[in-house]
Amino acid sequence: MSPRNSSSPGVDVFVGLLFVSVAALVVGISLLAVELKSYGWDMAP
Repeated sequence: MSPRNSSSPGVDVFVGLLFVSVAALVVGISLLAVELKSYGWDMAP
C-alpha cells in the first residue's frame, strides 16, 4: 500500500464506503418498517 500523504489522513475510500453502507442500512431498515406498517405491524411492544 502507498503511504498516505493527504491533508486529512482519516478519510479515504474505505471510510467513504463505510458511510455509504451505513446510509444504505438506515434507508433499508426504515423502508422495511414502512412496508411492515402497511401490513399492520406495530413497532411498540
